[in-house]
Amino acid sequence: MSPSDAQRPTDIRKISVGGGRIVLNKLAGQIVTFAELSSTYPLKLLSPKVTEDGVAVVYALTYGGGLVGGDRVNLSVEVGAATSLVLLTQGSTKVFKTRPGDRLSSLPTQFPRPAHESTSPTTQIMNFAVAPSAALFLLPEPVTCFRSAAYNQVQTFHLAANASAVILDWFTSGRKSLGEEWVFSRYYSANDIWVEGKRVAKDVMLLEDDPVDASPLPRRQLRDKLAPYACFATTFLFGPLVQPAIKKLSCRYETIQVFKCTAPDKLIWSLSLVDDGAGAIVRTAGLEPEDVKMWLKEALRDVEELIGVDTYRRAFA
Repeated sequence: MSPSDAQRPTDIRKISVGGGRIVLNKLAGQIVTFAELSSTYPLKLLSPKVTEDGVAVVYALTYGGGLVGGDRVNLSVEVGAATSLVLLTQGSTKVFKTRPGDRLSSLPTQFPRPAHESTSPTTQIMNFAVAPSAALFLLPEPVTCFRSAAYNQVQTFHLAANASAVILDWFTSGRKSLGEEWVFSRYYSANDIWVEGKRVAKDVMLLEDDPVDASPLPRRQLRDKLAPYACFATTFLFGPLVQPAIKKLSCRYETIQVFKCTAPDKLIWSLSLVDDGAGAIVRTAGLEPEDVKMWLKEALRDVEELIGVDTYRRAFA
């Protein structure tokens, strides 16, 4: 794949605060190696050994177990030809409460500071380039925003014509054990997916409480809009390697029958085919995050053969 300079991930020669870069290549045989694996605070990248040929695993971690208001992460990833990269996180991505002032890891950002907030939102920007016959499996734990947290996430993917990808983007209602459900300030997530220079999907999620009372209409808080569900997930599947998974999910979806219910289902899901069936978008909502995780683990079971049993268990532990 030869995307234009505008399409390729930012070339981080000298990594700035919050920056990270992953470049995965393949040597002779099935040996994969990192031409670059580097990061700076608050981002930390670790790669454990795996036994599956042609597969590499990277954990994206944050110091202190989460992101503080104003932190900004900028990750650039290149998956070389005929390699497979599994990108995981260790536990949920916790977004702590927005606090006054800007932090060391705060950088200029395209996102304006909301008028009612005294610091910039926590931001993660991730750019991925996936070469021919390569595969990306982005399978993080969900994002969990604490009370008053503001979070922005933008992920851009450029795939070669025969590259494959499984992209999981999900979030929870917050710390239910502490009574924090849908009490964060802002959650914004955008996924922009291109295949051989053609945009095949752009999905944007914005959750934000309006600080202004829009009288005479009654004000509806996030809890009113999203309850009783506590976890929402969007999964993107593209490329030849995931066609078996897309076909199985499509068959399951066609058998769904809708009935009038007196109580909400434990889990609901939908499927949309895109790019003439070459890809699919699966949306899932569950009463508990564990419900969604177990459903995803079963729904994406075909991925286990692509990345190995042990790695798959790590993704859905």
